[in-house]
Amino acid sequence: MNIKPIKNDDDYRLALREIEELMGAELDTPSGEKLDVMATLIEAYEAKHFPLDLPDPITAIKFEMERKSLTVKDLEPMIGRSNRVYEILNGKRSLTLSMIWKLHEHLGIPAESLIKQPQA
Repeated sequence: MNIKPIKNDDDYRLALREIEELMGAELDTPSGEKLDVMATLIEAYEAKHFPLDLPDPITAIKFEMERKSLTVKDLEPMIGRSNRVYEILNGKRSLTLSMIWKLHEHLGIPAESLIKQPQA
């Protein structure tokens, strides 16, 4: 198994081509093991060089509402009365720690996203 670290964009593109060739590899074979190692290297390189930014709280809540077909009424147990939900969704009021915890627990929204400052 000839595997090198991914140090730059050229190495990255080469690794992507190599992993593409290995995609059909069987598990527990030399090719399958190489695929696993290469995928780990690529994942580490991408995490360092192409980090994904978490959405702000309002975007995250609206995304989950759309994804799960939720209404304002569905958010009331986590946020409060409907007028409070609208204030949150319109950026007029910030989430409290209690709201953040409930939204994280009930909707699975990452807490890191819920505590992020909303975009202006």
